[in-house]
Amino acid sequence: MSAEIDIIAKPRRKPVTLTIREDIMREAKMLALNASKAAEAGIFEAVRKARAEAWLAENAEAIEAHNRRVAERGIAIPPIWTTRT
Repeated sequence: MSAEIDIIAKPRRKPVTLTIREDIMREAKMLALNASKAAEAGIFEAVRKARAEAWLAENAEAIEAHNRRVAERGIAIPPIWTTRT
């Protein structure tokens, strides 16, 4: 997987050409939205979601094994609030 996206840094911007529905662009303009920033935010969220889904798929076997172990033996270290009487 690629490196994490740094949301704090001021990365360089890359000019791109996008095709966006006319009705959406018309409403964005009426609302004085910055189309570049809105598109960037949407792409950022799509990347975040795709990475999360990929991570879950890559780690599904380990997650399932962990869940099985917990179901069979319980958690390794019980929370302190469950041990008080």
